[in-house]
Amino acid sequence: MYNAIFLQEGVGSLMSMLPFLAIIVVFYFFMIRPQMSKQKKEKAFQAEIKVGTKVVTSSGIHGKIATINTADNTITIETGAGKIKFERSAISMELSKRFLEPAKK
Repeated sequence: MYNAIFLQEGVGSLMSMLPFLAIIVVFYFFMIRPQMSKQKKEKAFQAEIKVGTKVVTSSGIHGKIATINTADNTITIETGAGKIKFERSAISMELSKRFLEPAKK
């Protein structure tokens, strides 16, 4: 008798949980997974930065890398106003690749 009651409740509770599971799957594929791939690309870019590369920081400052200090993981960027020292993780993207790509039609 108890087995019959548990079986009936099990199917109903599974069907009521299905929309929530579907929402979690949608969030994973449309929000979490693309963000993780973006972070991987950003870390790879930050690891291969070279002196002389034109970059944009996460705060929006444009400049050219003057020096790289691996001891304290900082980068000095030369801007129009002078030189500014940043953490390596503050570099967001390479300016030359982003803006010099031909427009896609």
